[in-house]
Amino acid sequence: MRVVTKGAAQTRELGKKLGGLLVPGDIVALVGGLGAGKTVLVQGMAAGLGIEGYVISPTYLIIREYGERVPLYHMDAYRLSGPEEMEELGYEEYFFGSGVTAIEWADRILALLPREYLRIDVGLTKGGEDGDRCLAFTPYGERYEVLLKELERHVDLGP
Repeated sequence: MRVVTKGAAQTRELGKKLGGLLVPGDIVALVGGLGAGKTVLVQGMAAGLGIEGYVISPTYLIIREYGERVPLYHMDAYRLSGPEEMEELGYEEYFFGSGVTAIEWADRILALLPREYLRIDVGLTKGGEDGDRCLAFTPYGERYEVLLKELERHVDLGP
C-alpha cells in the first residue's frame, strides 16, 4: 500500500488513523532518511493510541516511553553502531512487551525484528510540493495484512 501525504498535518493524521488500529504487541518499523517524516508519523500514532502530550524523536536516548493504557515504545536506531547495541538495551522487553513499538531507522536492526511486523518506508515525493511524503506500507505476517486492509478503509490512497 502506498499513500502520499501533503505536509506534516496529513502525515500526522495518517499516523493517527494507524495508531487507532494498533494493539499491544504490534511492531512498526520505520525506514527513511533524515527529515523524511518518521517522527511526525509516530506523533500521529501516539495520538491514535490516546497518548496526550508531545512526542519527540528519541535519537539521543534511543528509547522513549509514552502512555499508560497502551504504552508506546518509541525507538531510534540511528545512533547505534549495530544490532548488538540494541541487544544491550534489552529490546526484547519492548518488542514482546505490553505496548506498541515504533522503531525509526529500523533498517539498521532488521536482524533483530521478529518475523511479523509492519514496515513503513517514508520519503519525499519526486516532483511534489515541499512537505509531500510518500509512505509505502509492507506487511510481514497475517496480523499486519489484516491491519493494512483495515487502514485502507480509512485512508485516501492519493494519486
